[in-house]
Amino acid sequence: MTDTGGRLYTLKFGLLCASSFLFSASFNMLIPELPAYLSSMGGAEYKGLIIALFTVTAGFSRPFSGKLTDTIGRVPVMAIGSLVCFVCGFLYPLLGTVAGFLTLRLFHGFSTGFKPTATAAYIADVVAPNRWGEAMGFHGICFSTGMAIGPALGSFVTAQYGINGLFYTSSLFALLSIVILGNLPETHPEKQRFKFSFLKLSAHEILEPRVLPAAIITLLGYVSYGTVLTLVPDWSSHLGVGNKGTFFIVFTVASLLVRFAAGRVSDRHGRIAVLKWASVLLVVSLLIIGWAQSVVALMVGAFIYGIATGLFSPASNALTADLSLPEYRGRAMATMYIALEVGIGLGALLAGWAFADRMHMVPPIFFASALVSLAGLIYLLVKFRKGKGMPQP
Repeated sequence: MTDTGGRLYTLKFGLLCASSFLFSASFNMLIPELPAYLSSMGGAEYKGLIIALFTVTAGFSRPFSGKLTDTIGRVPVMAIGSLVCFVCGFLYPLLGTVAGFLTLRLFHGFSTGFKPTATAAYIADVVAPNRWGEAMGFHGICFSTGMAIGPALGSFVTAQYGINGLFYTSSLFALLSIVILGNLPETHPEKQRFKFSFLKLSAHEILEPRVLPAAIITLLGYVSYGTVLTLVPDWSSHLGVGNKGTFFIVFTVASLLVRFAAGRVSDRHGRIAVLKWASVLLVVSLLIIGWAQSVVALMVGAFIYGIATGLFSPASNALTADLSLPEYRGRAMATMYIALEVGIGLGALLAGWAFADRMHMVPPIFFASALVSLAGLIYLLVKFRKGKGMPQP
């Protein structure tokens, strides 16, 4: 189903990007308000679990979503992810205890365990290999725009209509994402009817060995994102930022500025060169965020962090596609996303545990995250030294 003619901007690709934008906005609009919401229920010490629990089920479901993507098709698996977001938005107001909230966060994680895996496989199906980087970059722009608008919109909706209004708005965005998916044609050439036997996994179906280098790079690169999601809302308030979504706007705008070009550069000059620069900028940005003592310094860190992730994401996704086999593309993408979720989850869990509402702990936590990103850079330099193991762009 790959378009070997090199076309990118088709109706199918446009609909896919629109669905991803709505999906991303749906669950990201909750992030700035959830820490305070959990504290209001008496669960301040569990803030690290807001992101960690979400990523646990996201990571756990990846092997299943990968196998289902390669069997029942890309579109049904994407729809499952959006459907979970739709349902969760209605359940948050009903489960008003700490235990209920944390249980729902665990369930909510299935959304990102399913949709991004199938989306990445769908992109690789409909776009020529020599434009994968560009396609991943442009899709990332749409996803990241949802990430930028979501937190700011979430804070606005909460201020105007309360926390329940936020949850229902999240559901509405997820519903619109599902409606768009209903207009997408399936791209899997041998789609099968669902069987419960598809949920039984053998050991070799959990991870795709061919893409493990990309997965390791992804894991080490995304530990910092878990830290950012967990600490930035409180760190922003401490430094005097009025809207807790502002950091995410600056971060995402910077990401948008480079994603499209970053994908094209990785297509022409290779994924590894882009990933090296991205890793360097990750380290620098995290040091700045940790050292920040003013709103301006925090926003500078946010901007550089956005550039770093804007470079990192399309290149790591495209590297995974490069290393994968077409018949196991869903499993390959699932492997990369498992690593991503593990990285985010570890970063969030450890950051929340070390933070525990102690503001003086924020700088050393960000410095530790910078060391993890530095480890990713070192792995990259060693693994692909002198062109060794370098896939062709």
